Amino acid sequence: MASTKETPFFSLPLLLLLPLLASCVEKQVYIVYFGEHSGEKTVQEIEETHHSYLLYVKDSVEEAKASLLYSYKNIINGFAAVLTSDEASKLSELDEVVSVFQSNQGKYSLQTTRSWEFVGLEEKEQLVHTKTDDLLVKAKYGKEVIVGILDSGVWADSKSFSDEGMGPIPKSWKGICQSGDAFNSSNCNKKLIGARYYLKGYEQHYGRLNGSLDYRSPRDKDGHGTHTSSTVGGQRVQNASALGGFARGTASGGAPLVHLAIYKVCWAIPGVGKEQGNTCFDEDMIAAIDDAIADGVHVLSISIGTNKPIPYTEDGIAMGTLHAIKNNIVVACSAGNNGPNPSTLSNPAPWIITVSASSVDRAFLAPLVLGNGMKIEGQTVTPYKLEEKMYPLVYAAQVVAPDVPKNHAAGQCLPGTLSPEKAKGKIVLCMRGNGTRVGKGAEVKRAGGIGFILGNSQANGAELAADAHVLPATAVNFDKVIQVLKYINSTKEPKAYIAPARTVLNSKPAPFMATFSSRGPNTIFPDILKPDITAPGLNILAAWSEASSPTKLTGDHRVVQFNIISGTSMSCPHVAGAAALLRAIHPTWSSAAIRSALITSAGQNNNMGMPITDATGNPANPFQYGSGHFRPTMAADPGLVYDALYTDYLLFLCSNGIKKIPLLFKCPKVSPPAHNLNYPSLAVSRLNGTVTVKRTVTNVGVGKSVYISSVKPPLGLSVKVSPATLLFSRVGQKKSFTVTVKAEGGAAGKEGNTEYRFGWFTWTDGVHTVRSPMAVSLA
Repeated sequence: MASTKETPFFSLPLLLLLPLLASCVEKQVYIVYFGEHSGEKTVQEIEETHHSYLLYVKDSVEEAKASLLYSYKNIINGFAAVLTSDEASKLSELDEVVSVFQSNQGKYSLQTTRSWEFVGLEEKEQLVHTKTDDLLVKAKYGKEVIVGILDSGVWADSKSFSDEGMGPIPKSWKGICQSGDAFNSSNCNKKLIGARYYLKGYEQHYGRLNGSLDYRSPRDKDGHGTHTSSTVGGQRVQNASALGGFARGTASGGAPLVHLAIYKVCWAIPGVGKEQGNTCFDEDMIAAIDDAIADGVHVLSISIGTNKPIPYTEDGIAMGTLHAIKNNIVVACSAGNNGPNPSTLSNPAPWIITVSASSVDRAFLAPLVLGNGMKIEGQTVTPYKLEEKMYPLVYAAQVVAPDVPKNHAAGQCLPGTLSPEKAKGKIVLCMRGNGTRVGKGAEVKRAGGIGFILGNSQANGAELAADAHVLPATAVNFDKVIQVLKYINSTKEPKAYIAPARTVLNSKPAPFMATFSSRGPNTIFPDILKPDITAPGLNILAAWSEASSPTKLTGDHRVVQFNIISGTSMSCPHVAGAAALLRAIHPTWSSAAIRSALITSAGQNNNMGMPITDATGNPANPFQYGSGHFRPTMAADPGLVYDALYTDYLLFLCSNGIKKIPLLFKCPKVSPPAHNLNYPSLAVSRLNGTVTVKRTVTNVGVGKSVYISSVKPPLGLSVKVSPATLLFSRVGQKKSFTVTVKAEGGAAGKEGNTEYRFGWFTWTDGVHTVRSPMAVSLA
């Protein structure tokens, strides 16, 4: 029956506004994830299926198609689309949908001559060695191995990417060389065998890419991707150096004959200086990982992380790389640069090798001479020099502009804070803290300063980042900052001189942990110890983009072929390079076996024979370095490995309460404890009484062998390994054992129950040492 009521006149404008109001509902990019393709559908059928799901929540075919950014068609089954929260929720309720999560827009960001020598892979003058047990020879320098790098692209013109001496492109390779701005198929060769770029997620968020900020192609306008790629597998480049002579030597990647595949997923942020970093979007990275798997890479190096840990169901890297593991691809990721605070690490999934950062035994010494005759060692790689005489010295807080608040930030040389009238012609001491290190130097230069001293905060300790500053400079540790400030306050006319920097090798102690390196415990998967391992990440030399200055500052117009930078972004490709060598030596090993070999063979001592410390000189622990500093030569022959299958990781996810699993895998009614995943380390969170965990090792050493266990238990705990002896009769044989951890009376003590304690359990046959770290907290 039709209504006889008239529509009130005041509602007519509202009715007209309803479509407009509906269009104003906030839309975001969501990833809709189904698991993995069955292989029964064509690419066209897959995309049509994804469109049908969108049509389920959209009003028209046109709207459904317009909302789709990516249809993941190779290995990963899912799509990225622009949805409202209600549309996303509706899709998540479907049985066949594993998960729906909003893109972590803006939360992901990018985080070598001497470093490879330091870990025992010193290159000789010829690629033909006579030493038969040399790891590089055994691995044929990584020949026939393909490493994929997710980063900011590549500067293909660098000598590091020459294909001289390279073998043919592996027949298994299925990738492409994608053309774009200043990049075409001629930029690829037998070294750079593939290159792609992904920016649909970026452009959905920021609008069309500004060509002055970045290349719409795989070409690198930042430098970061070129640096990481050449660290993994750059060719040997003789007489390489940075900024006119620093770190001079033969630059080489860890596996100099590997083939490289570039996946550009990180881009410049509009309105922010390049020195502030890039941004990388979930949907773009998942598309890249999906392509990399289908292309046929053997190793993935991903120097990308977040500012805080992300749950698995919202983590595009973790989700994408799980499929890489199913295809036996080794994945190395950076732990992040958010140290020294605990519980800050990125990429905590157990199928990823999570890499923290430490130092090498090389320094770039630039002494600071004070007017009272005191000489203080500092470091820098700036090529600029002062005339040899004394200059007026001031603390930044003394020369700030009148309108700058006189608080702790006044001494940090933030942009626009210094007074040109007060700073002109002076050496200015600036403290680390807020802002970038190179930006502080730029501020001193803007204000007319003649040079600057970068002073560490107490947390930074002795970690000196050697930056390519835009004026004469040096960086000093916290203890020396105190001495400089005391001197400034002791005289009416303080003066100083900064001597030119020089490269010094065999510095001690090394390695020590970088303060910036993110730390455990693992808050996403508490029963997996992370990070896994540490590798060189402080002041690392590698190739650089000639479209980017060494500081990335707008006013810095220098062009360099090599640069020295720091971060877990630099340590990650070291481990990826080592993984490539292991894959070349042991092509049948699983990704878990390669990860295990690296972890259990790592070292815990520095070049003084003492335990590795942090930058303040205090003993470091497994939440900083995992199992220790990587030793590729030892990892090639680890003796025993802890192997794991793809289904083991699915069961692990079940154990962590994640019930919707890829490939329609059904979780058992009772899942195994998460700490029973066959991992080469052991973490037990909130131990209540006693826990027994199971592990299985595979003999990859010699046929007949006897391994004996030893334990260094965490403080206040007892640890028993049973059986205490393992007898092997052949290579490939597996043996299981248990580790029982028990809290002794009063174990919590005054430290509180949640305090973690660390220990080790080790297997040895007299030749191999297979060491696993333990981290335990009490309930």
